[in-house]
Amino acid sequence: MLHSPLRFLAAAAALLAATTLVAAQPQLDLPRVPITVGMYRIDAQVASTPQQRQTGLMFRENLPQQEGMLFVFEEPAVQCFWMKNTLVPLTAAFVADDGRIVNLADMQAQTTDSHCSEAPVRYVLEMNQGWFARKGLRKGTKLSGTPFSGGR
Repeated sequence: MLHSPLRFLAAAAALLAATTLVAAQPQLDLPRVPITVGMYRIDAQVASTPQQRQTGLMFRENLPQQEGMLFVFEEPAVQCFWMKNTLVPLTAAFVADDGRIVNLADMQAQTTDSHCSEAPVRYVLEMNQGWFARKGLRKGTKLSGTPFSGGR
């Protein structure tokens, strides 16, 4: 029979292992929002809570070409992203309230290099790396959709 402190440690270890296992799963059930840019349509999952934003696209083994993840923050600020535990290379579009792309950053999988917005933004849209370039989309391009209404 385990003594009380040992039982506590065993229970704590089991809880930590279960939490780690759950945290190591990709987010596949977030709400979605359509975003358009010119003739292109993006099906974006929306990460709007601190936990959803922290997990982002981590642990995903692939990302369909027309899908992405839109990170929504409460207030515009300089946003910085990295790719720890993210298995696919991505491009981040840092997006102003009006839907204009402030800057783009190509990010390599499983790195901790920081990629930041050039100005305060409330939105960051992650897509497969090279998606924006293949479509001819760059800094200044305007995205359309419900989130980009010029602020709250």
